[in-house]
Amino acid sequence: METENKNLVARYIEEIVNSGEVERITNFISPDYTEVFNNQRYVLGIEGAVDHIKGVRNTYPDLILTVDMQLAEGDWVVTCYTMRGTHMGEWMGIKPTGKRLETIGVNLDKVINGKIVEHGGAVNLFTSLLSVGAIRVVDE
Repeated sequence: METENKNLVARYIEEIVNSGEVERITNFISPDYTEVFNNQRYVLGIEGAVDHIKGVRNTYPDLILTVDMQLAEGDWVVTCYTMRGTHMGEWMGIKPTGKRLETIGVNLDKVINGKIVEHGGAVNLFTSLLSVGAIRVVDE
């Protein structure tokens, strides 16, 4: 089961996240899909998952996540990845730079009955955004 769960998450990244083709997202995402951010749970469902993918791809239209390593235990899959993409859309008030970013992140997904039911994670965007001038350190 753990191998199947890792394969499901890897296929989701390749077939949905990397392509932006959300038409088949229901093959991977549960109707009660939940995201965890800052220890808060947000029930997004299919529509919310689609909106998330579209939002990320609006910011980084050429986004590619490369799976560097995966671990699984029970229902949980940990995916370490490298994200590459060109910063073309506004994100969290940060204006597009038109520059290519590369950063690393970790996703934690819970898979039940062959569908992702919960997603959380962390990405080190600070270093990447700082390096391309999208944000800067302010001296006082």
